[in-house]
Amino acid sequence: MYGRRRHVYFVMMGICVTLFVLAWGVVRIWSVPAAVIMCAVAMVIPPVAAMVANRRGPEDRWWDDPSGDPQSDDWWDELDGKKRPRQ
Repeated sequence: MYGRRRHVYFVMMGICVTLFVLAWGVVRIWSVPAAVIMCAVAMVIPPVAAMVANRRGPEDRWWDDPSGDPQSDDWWDELDGKKRPRQ
């Protein structure tokens, strides 16, 4: 899934750059307000792209990593219904 998130991120950033270039290279000749609106839309895309690229998916099992505290790990394993052999 990491590859898909990365692909979506680069597509979104490409759309952002394209909007900026078209707004001030082409659209401003006919309509400055339209160019400003295009830039406002392009301004919102990078934070959204960063959120999409950095979100955790259901297949990312980061919560299963041991914390390093054996007592806490045993407690969480008991709550999750799984038993790990003690090291």
